[in-house]
Amino acid sequence: MNNPLVTPELGLIIWSTLVFCILFFLLAKYAWKPILKAVKEREASIENALNAAEQAKNEMKQLSASNEALLNQARAERDEMLKEARITKDKMITEAKLAANTEAERIIASAREAIQNEKLAAITELKNQVATLSIEIAEKILKQELSTAEKQKSLIDSAVAEINLN
Repeated sequence: MNNPLVTPELGLIIWSTLVFCILFFLLAKYAWKPILKAVKEREASIENALNAAEQAKNEMKQLSASNEALLNQARAERDEMLKEARITKDKMITEAKLAANTEAERIIASAREAIQNEKLAAITELKNQVATLSIEIAEKILKQELSTAEKQKSLIDSAVAEINLN
């Protein structure tokens, strides 16, 4: 068994240990500090990235909350505007109905007055026509009754008799 891996030789062990120590010294003097510095920088950048992500997450929560508050405020303002619009609409409708009723009552009163005036005018005209007709009829009757002197004398006598009786 002359295999150097199975049977250790003292020279190989010394040289391996010496090379290891030199390599360890060189690594410790020149490589460990930059490697540790790079690892620490990487660790710090990862930590900063995690902090930035957490901060962004918190900002997103705040923005979401403020957006929700703005949406609620906008909804409330919209509801208030709709309520005011409904109130204004109802007020306008009520005023229009009231104005229409007032105008209708005025027109009806005016029409009743006009009808009453026309009625009175018609009654007056009818009375005038009846009076005219009565006078014409009486005139015709008197002409017939008083056509002779004898009839005239008897009418005068009866009129005188009525005057005395009263």
